[in-house]
Amino acid sequence: MGGEKKFIIGIGVLTVIIVVAGAMLLGKQKPPEAQNTDKIDEALLLKDPKNGIGDPNAPVQIVEFGDYQCPACEAAYPIMKDLVSKNQNKVYFVFRNFPLSVHPNSQITSKAAEAAALQGKFWEMHDILYEKQKEWATSQNPKDLIDGYAKSIGLDIDKFNGDLDKVTGQVNSDYDLGNKYGVNSTPTFFINGIKYPGVQQEGQLQQLIDQLSQDKTGSPQSASPSAK
Repeated sequence: MGGEKKFIIGIGVLTVIIVVAGAMLLGKQKPPEAQNTDKIDEALLLKDPKNGIGDPNAPVQIVEFGDYQCPACEAAYPIMKDLVSKNQNKVYFVFRNFPLSVHPNSQITSKAAEAAALQGKFWEMHDILYEKQKEWATSQNPKDLIDGYAKSIGLDIDKFNGDLDKVTGQVNSDYDLGNKYGVNSTPTFFINGIKYPGVQQEGQLQQLIDQLSQDKTGSPQSASPSAK
């Protein structure tokens, strides 16, 4: 066998080894590490949640402090959406506003989501704001785009615009709560009262959800099938 052929075969074998090793490592992911182990009173984090999804009595309670203009929050969005969908019997997920001053369009988008909530469409607005982030994030006049999103999800646009100022208190309340518990970047997650800042890997989060569910119930629970 010629030297060139041996080299090509060697490269192929090495590639297979790397792929297999990578798959094994991914399969053995550890749950994410908390920033610290100081537990926040969950009752305070979950007091009067305006925007929660899932079973409030689920064994895993996740509170996210997020900013709609934050690129890291946009990266975390599909991960959390998928996890919540797959773990409907395990997870209660609450979103709280934490608009950062460095993002000029974060205030208007936080208020847009809360105004949509008054018409029962919070999650629809939440989702479209992250999915369209690249469209509105650098806009000098994001309000026109936001009005278009509001219409596309079936909101009464006159009521929506009238409610934008009314929800400022809710946005500020969420922000103050985050400040109280040391949130200084987005996204920041509190999972059963423990703080996990930054984008978390889906596989690691799933392991943590499974572990916490088992700890609370005493027996493993299987994830629910993805919602269609």
